[in-house]
Amino acid sequence: MKLISWNVNGIRAVANKNAFAWVDEFAPNVLCLQEIKAEAEQIPEPLFSHTFTCKHVNSASKKGYSGTMSFSTLPFEKTDTAWHIDHTHEGRILEHHFGDVALFNVYFPNGQQSEERLAHKLKFYSDFLAHTEALRKEGKGIIICGDVNTAHRAIDLKNPKANEDTSGFLPIERAWIDRLLEKGYIDTFRHIHGDITDAYSWWSYRFGARERNVGWRIDYFFISKELEPRLRDAFILSHIGGSDHCPVGIEIDL
Repeated sequence: MKLISWNVNGIRAVANKNAFAWVDEFAPNVLCLQEIKAEAEQIPEPLFSHTFTCKHVNSASKKGYSGTMSFSTLPFEKTDTAWHIDHTHEGRILEHHFGDVALFNVYFPNGQQSEERLAHKLKFYSDFLAHTEALRKEGKGIIICGDVNTAHRAIDLKNPKANEDTSGFLPIERAWIDRLLEKGYIDTFRHIHGDITDAYSWWSYRFGARERNVGWRIDYFFISKELEPRLRDAFILSHIGGSDHCPVGIEIDL
């Protein structure tokens, strides 16, 4: 099974660029989008020819902001928006259950706006992990994908020294990913590729950052260790344009 996650930074803008054409060739089983910035009725149709049997949208209450969307060829037995975590109704979570697996499509908050927003991000992190851990105790394997808005290690961004005091690379944010891994979750890209460098998923629109590959790896697939034997591959599709992020993905037996 091929699972793809992509922060599109505006689904209508990406559609206008015909930037979903790759989906037909790649034919993922699950496609998770973040930052769609649209209500369900505003999403252009069709985006691609590839057929998905399930489609779910979680739009933010604030129009033109945030939001998540999932497409799937798998029959989801349950889908939830985890409102108790995303209590500000920013459309940041889609939680899908199928068989013994819970898949999370998440657009984690950005902490750069203010101290209050950073505190909100950290609480979101904490509440989210508590929720996934409760599901693990019920016997669920966990897949977490999306824009985590934090680069974990110095090799996950081009200029770590210059960004030590920037939200997205603060020690307190990176410590949450440490905690996630300590709890038995696996960074699938690092698990497959080790300490490969210059592998990024987001680039600023300014200063030709993408052309020069001055980026950050802030988009992830994490899986709980129970699913490790099923993992086959992990990858970054850095050649796909249309957003300031590129898609990331895994191949896994489900």
